[in-house]
Amino acid sequence: MPDPHPPEPDQPVPAATLAEVDRIARREFPGERAADALSLLEAYGSQPWHREIPRVRLAVLKLAGGNLEKLRRSLATANQDYRDALAAAEYPTYLAKVFPGDPDSARRSGAIAADWQQYRAWLDRK
Repeated sequence: MPDPHPPEPDQPVPAATLAEVDRIARREFPGERAADALSLLEAYGSQPWHREIPRVRLAVLKLAGGNLEKLRRSLATANQDYRDALAAAEYPTYLAKVFPGDPDSARRSGAIAADWQQYRAWLDRK
């Protein structure tokens, strides 16, 4: 008899670097706004409980979409629980279409593939 709650497939996890954070911040916030964005991003990583600093900073940049006010809000979310920012930025399709224990493995794996593809497209954009 098949398992009614199959294990979740592995979701890709980006290997973020501070150099990527700098590059993406300058791309998303051109000109003088880049300094403002990078200054705001410094707030995440200043506390001992902050985790995965480059990855979370990339997530808040993605969620901000080039808007400094959205960047502030995304940073506030990350400061409350960094996993909320990561999930929203990295796994939006999965969050919207898959529920815990979803028996539809095609839906789960399709959402994971779509999320990874859109994240990589955003990250690799020039």
